[in-house]
Amino acid sequence: MLVWINGAFGSGKTTLADVLHDRLPEALAFDPEYVGCLLRQSVPDPVADFQDIPLWRSLTAEFAAGLCREYRRPLIVPMTLVDTRYRDEVFGGLGQAGVDILHVWLDVPAAELRRRIENQVLVPDDEERDEQARRFRLGNVDRCVAAGAELPPGTLVLPGDQLRPEELADRVVHTITTREEPAADGLSAQAR
Repeated sequence: MLVWINGAFGSGKTTLADVLHDRLPEALAFDPEYVGCLLRQSVPDPVADFQDIPLWRSLTAEFAAGLCREYRRPLIVPMTLVDTRYRDEVFGGLGQAGVDILHVWLDVPAAELRRRIENQVLVPDDEERDEQARRFRLGNVDRCVAAGAELPPGTLVLPGDQLRPEELADRVVHTITTREEPAADGLSAQAR
């Protein structure tokens, strides 16, 4: 099982991932941003968003699938992935590898996202990079919020501004549990 925690920058993905690790201590963590950082150092043509690099999308799917296959433990992936083509490409690669994905979307209104981003310290001890990261995140708020209207079927949508991280984690764990338990009629909760 791979839990992909998605949503806009500032929606609480990392916080939810941390709480989920407390609830699922056997779970592995995977941050595809590290794949992006590696590619930024290696690719000849710089890009503003590493998700625009096709190799990022294929490597992310392959790396996550490899972790699931090799270690047979839940995998928690907090990552904003709002371009539908890119999301479909990454999730398609995971699906082809036989990985069961629970896609979680943290739904937070734009005004709250902007407030959170303005109050975050994103890059401690480097004011210039901190401000660059803040501008990038703020510049993507509307695009990320709009992506909430184009979620794939089966996405677990959670109100990230209305529930505490512990309550969000409870809902994710409940969904994982009910997806894996066969019902009396032999169908999984997901298949109904």
